[in-house]
Amino acid sequence: MYYPGSVYVDMSDIVPPEVRPKPAVPAKPPNVGVPSPSSPFAPQVPGIGGSGGSAPPPSAIPVPIGSHGASHVGSHALGHGVGHGVGHTAAHTAAHGGGHGHSGSHASTGGSTLLGYIGIDTIIEQMRKKTMKTGFDFNIMVVGHSGLGKSTLMNTLFKSQVSRRSAGWARDDKIPKTVELKSVSHVIEEGGVKMKLTVVDTPGFGDQINNDNCWEPISKYINEQYEKFLKEEVNITRKKRIPDTRMHCCLYFISPTGHSLRQLDLEFMKRLSHSVNIIPIIAKADTMTIEERQEFKQRVRKELEMSGIEFYPQKEFDDDMEDKSDNDKIREMMPFAVVGSDKEYQVNGKRVLGRKTAWGIVEVENPNHCEFAQLRDFLIRSHLQDLKEVTHNIHYETYRAKRLNENGGLHPISSNDTQESNL
Repeated sequence: MYYPGSVYVDMSDIVPPEVRPKPAVPAKPPNVGVPSPSSPFAPQVPGIGGSGGSAPPPSAIPVPIGSHGASHVGSHALGHGVGHGVGHTAAHTAAHGGGHGHSGSHASTGGSTLLGYIGIDTIIEQMRKKTMKTGFDFNIMVVGHSGLGKSTLMNTLFKSQVSRRSAGWARDDKIPKTVELKSVSHVIEEGGVKMKLTVVDTPGFGDQINNDNCWEPISKYINEQYEKFLKEEVNITRKKRIPDTRMHCCLYFISPTGHSLRQLDLEFMKRLSHSVNIIPIIAKADTMTIEERQEFKQRVRKELEMSGIEFYPQKEFDDDMEDKSDNDKIREMMPFAVVGSDKEYQVNGKRVLGRKTAWGIVEVENPNHCEFAQLRDFLIRSHLQDLKEVTHNIHYETYRAKRLNENGGLHPISSNDTQESNL
């Protein structure tokens, strides 16, 4: 009954939400609409809150690369289309139920289904091309008594005349009274890759009657290279590519006495092990028998451990279990017992590098004769890049932090000094 002044309400229009009939969604619409380029979602279903058109099935909806999959987008669009036509409550339920429901295949594959090739793996080729264009630096220092074959081993390692002898150093030259450092640089190219190799020799080390503090010139030289690099870094206008003269490796030659290390050997490695990567090697290993060599190697490792001397590769620098396993094998083999020679001989129809003796030829690259091949593979073929990274991230950073903490930090170089350094 209608009374004047009152609001007429048709009770037939009030239906509880729980008993409202759900709109019927056809399993396959008769007409599959093509979404417009300007809209990433499909058109809405007619009569359910849309403005016309038909909603495509989930399988017909294009999915951009990196999306959650066709089922996700289709259910999300369908949920929103139903929600707008029925009401807020149904829309909330349908949108969330359809929008966040992932398909079974998507969950089982863990989201790893890509629709095309991206090309991430080409970064290796990009780095290779860039390295081949610019090249890279590698600086190595050799320390030991005169006559241990330091220059010969360098020529053998890099199969070229890279020792100080190629720079005009004659055999008849007198041994200097103090430790002098001789630096020789060469550019070596192999397989299109260029490497600027710098070999620093230390003639006069340990050759004097009084060898007190004979390691100080070497330590000073190593720190000077760190200082050069640091000054270039703190310049306001610095070079695009800072020349790297830092020592990446120091080969310390141990005399093949077969007894024990000298106090000079222990003192040098103890003082410089925190400034440079030290690799101890036993020179002229062909002067000892196999049994003497093994006993001497074990004795050297024990003395280094008792003295608290850490040589490269250090245990605390192992990144993962694979590196630890590989480096443990190397540490068990060190110090490498090596033989160097830049002379070739004919052995079984092959030209080999070796040393000729009265009882035969000692082949340098034969693992049964010496450990030169293991040293070369370790130094150049497997750990060369790691030597450079440890030098930069550990030894140089230690020097840099210490230097910047002194006197409140290192002040930038003046403009005049900058111009001189760039010349």
